[in-house]
Amino acid sequence: QVQLVESGGGLVQAGGSLRLSCAASGRAFSSYTMGWFRQPPGKEREFVAAISWSGGTTSYGVFVKGRFTISRGNAKNTMYLQMNSLVPEDTAVYYCAADSLRSAVVAGSGRYWGQGTQVTVSS
Repeated sequence: QVQLVESGGGLVQAGGSLRLSCAASGRAFSSYTMGWFRQPPGKEREFVAAISWSGGTTSYGVFVKGRFTISRGNAKNTMYLQMNSLVPEDTAVYYCAADSLRSAVVAGSGRYWGQGTQVTVSS
Protein backbone atom coordinates (compact mmCIF):
# COMPACT_ATOMS: atom_id res chain seq x y z
CA GLN A 1 0.00 0.00 0.00
CA VAL A 2 1.48 3.28 -1.13
CA GLN A 3 1.28 6.05 1.39
CA LEU A 4 2.46 9.65 1.64
CA VAL A 5 2.28 11.22 5.07
CA GLU A 6 2.86 14.90 5.70
CA SER A 7 3.88 16.38 9.03
CA GLY A 8 5.24 19.59 10.47
CA GLY A 9 2.29 21.89 9.99
CA GLY A 10 1.01 24.15 12.72
CA LEU A 11 0.39 27.70 13.82
CA VAL A 12 3.14 30.28 13.39
CA GLN A 13 3.33 34.05 13.54
CA ALA A 14 4.01 36.11 10.44
CA GLY A 15 7.73 36.22 9.74
CA GLY A 16 8.27 32.82 11.29
CA SER A 17 9.37 29.51 9.82
CA LEU A 18 8.10 25.96 9.51
CA ARG A 19 9.58 22.80 8.07
CA LEU A 20 7.19 20.35 6.48
CA SER A 21 8.07 16.72 5.93
CA CYS A 22 6.62 14.10 3.62
CA ALA A 23 7.40 10.44 4.22
CA ALA A 24 6.69 7.98 1.43
CA SER A 25 6.23 4.27 2.01
CA GLY A 26 5.02 1.23 0.18
CA ARG A 27 7.26 1.36 -2.82
CA ALA A 28 10.58 2.74 -3.92
CA PHE A 29 10.05 6.45 -4.45
CA SER A 30 13.72 7.05 -5.02
CA SER A 31 13.14 7.44 -8.76
CA TYR A 32 10.00 9.56 -8.41
CA THR A 33 9.55 13.30 -8.67
CA MET A 34 7.95 14.65 -5.54
CA GLY A 35 6.26 17.95 -4.92
CA TRP A 36 4.24 20.19 -2.65
CA PHE A 37 0.89 21.80 -3.31
CA ARG A 38 -1.29 23.92 -1.10
CA GLN A 39 -4.94 24.86 -0.91
CA PRO A 40 -5.75 28.12 0.87
CA PRO A 41 -9.21 28.44 2.43
CA GLY A 42 -11.85 28.95 -0.24
CA LYS A 43 -9.33 28.79 -3.07
CA GLU A 44 -8.08 26.26 -5.56
CA ARG A 45 -5.07 24.09 -5.01
CA GLU A 46 -1.81 25.63 -6.24
CA PHE A 47 1.67 24.41 -7.01
CA VAL A 48 4.33 25.18 -4.40
CA ALA A 49 7.46 23.28 -5.37
CA ALA A 50 8.78 20.09 -6.96
CA ILE A 51 12.03 18.17 -6.80
CA SER A 52 13.47 15.51 -9.07
CA TRP A 53 14.38 12.05 -7.90
CA SER A 54 18.03 13.00 -7.57
CA GLY A 55 17.29 16.31 -5.91
CA GLY A 56 19.23 18.07 -8.60
CA THR A 57 16.29 19.82 -10.23
CA THR A 58 13.84 21.96 -8.33
CA SER A 59 11.06 24.32 -9.32
CA TYR A 60 8.86 26.70 -7.37
CA GLY A 61 5.59 28.53 -7.64
CA VAL A 62 5.89 32.22 -8.45
CA PHE A 63 4.64 33.30 -5.04
CA VAL A 64 7.53 31.55 -3.24
CA LYS A 65 10.01 34.32 -4.11
CA GLY A 66 12.98 32.63 -2.47
CA ARG A 67 11.24 32.03 0.85
CA PHE A 68 10.80 28.25 0.55
CA THR A 69 13.33 25.49 -0.08
CA ILE A 70 12.42 21.98 -1.17
CA SER A 71 14.78 19.09 -0.51
CA ARG A 72 14.93 15.32 -0.28
CA GLY A 73 16.41 13.08 2.33
CA ASN A 74 19.29 10.75 1.62
CA ALA A 75 16.94 7.79 1.34
CA LYS A 76 14.98 9.72 -1.33
CA ASN A 77 11.71 8.52 0.16
CA THR A 78 11.43 11.65 2.25
CA MET A 79 10.91 15.22 1.19
CA TYR A 80 11.01 18.49 3.04
CA LEU A 81 9.78 22.03 2.57
CA GLN A 82 11.55 24.68 4.59
CA MET A 83 9.32 27.73 4.72
CA ASN A 84 10.73 31.04 5.93
CA SER A 85 9.35 34.57 6.15
CA LEU A 86 5.83 33.23 6.32
CA VAL A 87 2.94 35.59 5.72
CA PRO A 88 -0.78 35.12 6.45
CA GLU A 89 -1.38 34.42 2.76
CA ASP A 90 0.62 31.22 3.18
CA THR A 91 -2.17 29.82 5.34
CA ALA A 92 -3.35 26.64 3.64
CA VAL A 93 -3.47 22.88 3.77
CA TYR A 94 -0.18 21.65 2.31
CA TYR A 95 -0.11 18.38 0.38
CA CYS A 96 2.74 16.29 -0.93
CA ALA A 97 2.50 14.43 -4.21
CA ALA A 98 4.62 11.97 -6.15
CA ASP A 99 4.75 10.49 -9.63
CA SER A 100 7.23 8.93 -12.00
CA LEU A 101 6.59 11.84 -14.38
CA ARG A 102 7.74 15.30 -13.33
CA SER A 103 5.19 16.90 -15.62
CA ALA A 104 2.38 15.12 -13.78
CA VAL A 105 3.58 16.34 -10.40
CA VAL A 106 3.95 19.95 -11.54
CA ALA A 107 0.54 19.87 -13.22
CA GLY A 108 -1.10 18.61 -10.07
CA SER A 109 -2.03 15.25 -11.53
CA GLY A 110 0.50 13.14 -9.68
CA ARG A 111 -0.54 9.59 -8.94
CA TYR A 112 0.11 9.64 -5.19
CA TRP A 113 -1.07 12.22 -2.67
CA GLY A 114 -0.90 12.67 1.04
CA GLN A 115 -3.75 13.73 3.31
CA GLY A 116 -2.36 17.18 3.93
CA THR A 117 -1.08 19.18 6.88
CA GLN A 118 -2.53 22.49 8.01
CA VAL A 119 -0.32 25.57 8.10
CA THR A 120 -1.75 28.67 9.72
CA VAL A 121 0.14 31.97 9.77
CA SER A 122 -1.19 34.61 12.12
CA SER A 123 -0.68 38.33 11.57
